[in-house]
Amino acid sequence: MKLKDKVAWITGAGNGIGKATALLFAREGAKVVVTDIDEEAVQRIYDEIKLNGGEALAIPGSVTNPDDVKHMADGAVLAYKRLDILVNNAGINRDGLVVRKKDGELTLMGPEKWDPVIEVNLKGTFLCAQAAAVPMIDQKFGRIVNTSSIGALGNVGQANYAASKAGVIGLTRSLALEWARFNINVNCVAPGGTQTQMMDGIPEKIMQGLLGRIPMRRLGEPEEIAAAHLFLVSDDSAYITGQVLFVDGGISVGM
Repeated sequence: MKLKDKVAWITGAGNGIGKATALLFAREGAKVVVTDIDEEAVQRIYDEIKLNGGEALAIPGSVTNPDDVKHMADGAVLAYKRLDILVNNAGINRDGLVVRKKDGELTLMGPEKWDPVIEVNLKGTFLCAQAAAVPMIDQKFGRIVNTSSIGALGNVGQANYAASKAGVIGLTRSLALEWARFNINVNCVAPGGTQTQMMDGIPEKIMQGLLGRIPMRRLGEPEEIAAAHLFLVSDDSAYITGQVLFVDGGISVGM
């Protein structure tokens, strides 16, 4: 077991990549603190981990709320006396062109689409990393994995999302430099198109165009992103920090 007796906090653990990561970490021996804004979803993943013989703690809350974030980090330490791992997985998208003109009508991306994406994807990552670092610095040990995206390289209709995910890369590199002296590794996974709820509702024509751009000609599976998370929090990556690992079927190579 690669994570035996480690305490791992996973945000956005109720579905998709977060859920797959929580299940994998539990199988690898970690005590998993699952958090999500969706209280029912986080309870379901908690129940599944316990049913399979794993150890878990469920704490619902929002990564954009500093009080909720403190409650999550403090809850992990209170229950297990330490916090070894944070996977910053929570994220959202609100697609739309920055400026669009159609049939003489001009529309602009407003704060109602910009602000929530920056709040969850970038501010939420910052708040959780900051909270997790407090016990990690005391322990002189920690592993943090943030979530960027292939979208950080730019994508039509996703200026808000691209900005948030590019910001996560800059944040990751800065934290890696600040916290290396405390034996805290900070890295980043950048998934490509992955079979999650975020992909639901994409029109077939657009989906086929996306698949045509991916050298491996398929979407990733949540479990494949979870495997990258496992690598970056395990002893196998002890000398790796400040890096971005694209898990994208090769699409970033041609961009």
